[in-house]
Amino acid sequence: MKGLESKLSNYVPLVEFLGSVLGSHCEVVLHDVSNIESSIVAIKNSHVSSRKVGGSLTDLALQILKEKSYLEKDFLINYSGKTKDGKVVRSSTFFIKDELGNVAGMLCINMDVSSLVETRNHLEELIQGVRAAAPGGLNLEGKSLDAVVNPIEDLHTSIEDLTTSIIMKTLSEVDVPPDRMSPEEKMRVVQRLSEKGVFLIKGAVAEVAKHLKTSEATVYRYNSKIDQ
Repeated sequence: MKGLESKLSNYVPLVEFLGSVLGSHCEVVLHDVSNIESSIVAIKNSHVSSRKVGGSLTDLALQILKEKSYLEKDFLINYSGKTKDGKVVRSSTFFIKDELGNVAGMLCINMDVSSLVETRNHLEELIQGVRAAAPGGLNLEGKSLDAVVNPIEDLHTSIEDLTTSIIMKTLSEVDVPPDRMSPEEKMRVVQRLSEKGVFLIKGAVAEVAKHLKTSEATVYRYNSKIDQ
């Protein structure tokens, strides 16, 4: 464990360095994945997401841990995310691994591209206006960047927000409200939540039970069936 802590501590100065070099629009975060609920051990330019030291992992990071996709890749680059207050970010993550290839930490860079999205949208509106006024009047439907961007990561400020967000997002994928779901439908929701890594979070079973309008014992039973 001491070796693991030492490995992560070597990256703390890098957080400060990268944050200073890349500028105030780039948030740099160091996560210790051994503590999901309080994984953030260092952060620079925290105003981007309003997170702070002691904050939790993200929904994407949970899924990475659950699927162990870090065994196949050393990093992920240029994926989209959004902050709690709606900023659009372009993110990249480097996996810090131990000698066995297991992930010990994650070094993440989140670039606030909200102003670029807004500028792109204004330019597209102007371009569409020029095209419509041109001879022959091309009738083209342009897509603004924020309509194309599909965030795959949410940067939440608390573990409670993260848990609730994953549950609500999963429930939104089902057409039937929880109080009308069959046991089979509820078990499929639990399976999907398990795939997203939500049960790695302490207290998640109680939250899932509350949203599914069922008992904690039932959620545990669904999980045991899924694991068989």
